[in-house]
Amino acid sequence: MTPDEYCQQRAAQSGSSFYYSFRFLPEERRRAITALYAFCREVDDVVDEVSEPSVARVKLEWWREEIAKPYQDIEPAHPVVKALTGPMARYDLPLEYFQEIIDGMAMDLEYNRYPDFKSLTLYCYRVASVVGLLSARIFGYQDRRTLRYAHDLGLAFQLTNILRDVREDALRGRLYLPEDEMARFRVSFEELVEGRSSDRSRALFAFQAQRAREYYRRALAQLPDCDRPAQTCGLVMAAIYSATLDEIERDGYRVLEHRVSLTPIRKLWIAWRTVRRERRRRAVCPS
Repeated sequence: MTPDEYCQQRAAQSGSSFYYSFRFLPEERRRAITALYAFCREVDDVVDEVSEPSVARVKLEWWREEIAKPYQDIEPAHPVVKALTGPMARYDLPLEYFQEIIDGMAMDLEYNRYPDFKSLTLYCYRVASVVGLLSARIFGYQDRRTLRYAHDLGLAFQLTNILRDVREDALRGRLYLPEDEMARFRVSFEELVEGRSSDRSRALFAFQAQRAREYYRRALAQLPDCDRPAQTCGLVMAAIYSATLDEIERDGYRVLEHRVSLTPIRKLWIAWRTVRRERRRRAVCPS
């Protein structure tokens, strides 16, 4: 199995919304973004699947050294880093961004609570906004405002994930909802673990959804027209994630009772519809 094939397998197995957006990219960029996604899965799995924190820290430290090798002209051992080596140079992907992602995963070993939204944003930046910034470089851009779009869109994705996975995270002992907001809506951590929906919890989740929607709006408002064609993949992801938020709202914010998700065929339909919409937009308003 080649490094690219390994990364493709990792992406396909995940069933993530990201995978459906990759399908519409040119081959070279698709291989690069798939390798980036595989890297994120690898380091995320270290934290989620290794039960002993000290062992997880050692594994993350290994990843820090491994991801730095291409920048030091050292041949990497892992197929994901082998697959990333070409894109790192081709798309000018900074080493510090990969290190930031690892820093974000390491935060899960140190923190399981965030007192307020401001403190949560550092975590979101590291595990999501930085991925957005790397993705924007791979997709290509002309205007630096596109980087602000990528930053905020990554944050919107992470806020959506937090809401969708709130009980799953609680069962792991993790809380990504700001504690001051939990207190304001009078929702306890125990309610999340037990899956007890209430008017209070649904109001709390509606508040979180509204914040995520605001970040989607802010991100899309910052994307310059000149970069929309290159960033179509991100727009596909935004459409899929926004549809997930819509489903959560339609379901009455009952995320404690079951996990809301879109079917693969619906994700593919949204992806195809978004790509077609963007092509029509370019036909009507050519640059």
